[in-house]
This record gives sequence, structure tokens and C-alpha cells, in this order.
Amino acid sequence: MLVTPLAAAPQIPNYVDPDERLSAPELSTRTRLRFLTTVDFPPFNFLDQSQRLAGFNVDLARAICEVLEALEVCQIQALPWTELELALTSGQGEAIIAGTAVTAETRNSFRFTRPYLELPARFVVPDKMQSADAEVIMALDGKRVGVIAGSAHEAMLRSWFPALRPVTFERLQWAHDALREDNVDALFADGVQLSFWLQSRAAAGCCRFLGGPYRSAHFLGEGLAIAVAPEDKELAAAFDHALWQLNRNGRFAELYLRWFPAGLY
Repeated sequence: MLVTPLAAAPQIPNYVDPDERLSAPELSTRTRLRFLTTVDFPPFNFLDQSQRLAGFNVDLARAICEVLEALEVCQIQALPWTELELALTSGQGEAIIAGTAVTAETRNSFRFTRPYLELPARFVVPDKMQSADAEVIMALDGKRVGVIAGSAHEAMLRSWFPALRPVTFERLQWAHDALREDNVDALFADGVQLSFWLQSRAAAGCCRFLGGPYRSAHFLGEGLAIAVAPEDKELAAAFDHALWQLNRNGRFAELYLRWFPAGLY
């Protein structure tokens, strides 16, 4: 479900039912609530110019701790990606908030919260293209569309949009360059990466989103969720409660717009 506060404002993702009621959890006996993350997934988790841990996931973890009234025992620790699962299973942390994919395989190792953010695919086209968003297929019918070779986005593009002509690239920067130089008519890629590129100096205001967002659990996964130990049903429920509260009180929207001012949707 998507809600739009203002017609011209970015759409705010909302994955909670407004009529849903989740009871407040009891975590008073816990002496530590440590989130594990990484430093290599900007803008979600990274080191800022002061070498401090920052990002959307970091701020979200802190907001969750506020809702759960657990700030005194709340911690956030960064580790290499390859060490996260072992750190959780060995008791070095209580949760992972680092973009762990929610799949049948990872569900064997973790218990996941509800998704808090889906990462859609988007089309980007030059500003000079005259077409309405609703006419994306007609506007791009038979056109050359840049996409990363071997990616989920390539598979999705070929499956969902067979009338388009995929042009594959090994690097997204090369696809950006091809679009600016009119060597392709559009790009199809991750909405997060495209959103930040559109705001960058490199894009120089050349382009805009067209159509979408396009979401697919099959091609793109179920979205971002917090992982906890398989047996920790109580903590997963507590996080779901906190995410529900953050969506209801507007705090999630505030964090989303702070980190994604141009929106992903």
C-alpha cells in the first residue's frame, strides 16, 4: 500500500494495515538489544565523513529502540557482511539490519520481521521524452533499454516487457553514460541507485523516472526486513510492533524522506 501526503510529494511506502492492532511487547528482562549491520550498503548503512555509522537502517534501529523504550540497552555494531550470521548465532547480537535477503534459504537460518521497505525497479528516460507515466509501455515500445547484464532487472525486463529491446551493460555507470549520450532510450534498474543518480552532478538534470514503481517478490525479493534468531519469536514480534507504531505516528515517513528525498516510488 502507498500513501501520498501531498500530490507533489514523494510517495511514502506503508506496509501496515491501519486497522491492525499489535500489542506492546514485554522486553524489560533484556539487558542488551544489539543490532548488527555493515558499513558498505549506502544509503542504508555506511560510515559518514566523521567515520560514524550512519544511514537509513541505523536511524530506523534507533527509532525502533525508542518505541520499545529500550534505548538504555540498545546498541548498533558494524561487522563485515560475511561475519553477520555467525555473530547472530553465537550470541554477539540480537538482530541483523543490513539488507539480508528474505528467501526460502535464509528463512532456515533466521526469523524475519515484516518487510519495512521494498526496493522497486524503475525506468529512467531523458527529460525530453514526451510521454505520460501511464503510457510507459507505448512510449518505450521497441525502444533500446539499458540494463545490467545478468541481473535480476534484466530477467524482469525480458519477462515483463517483451516489446522492449534490452541493451546490456557490465556497469551501471556505463548505462548512465549511454542514456545521456542517446545510445539507449531508457534505463531499467534499481530504484534506489537511480534515485540518487538522478540527483547527482553526473546526471546534470538530464533525466526522470517514467512509470512504475515495479515490484516483484519473484525477481527482486520480498524487501528489507530485520533478521533475528529463529527461536526469538518474541523479539521479531516486538520489532513488528515498533514498525507498526513508526508507520502510524509518521516517524517512518520522516526517516524515509530524510534518506530518500526524491522518493523511490
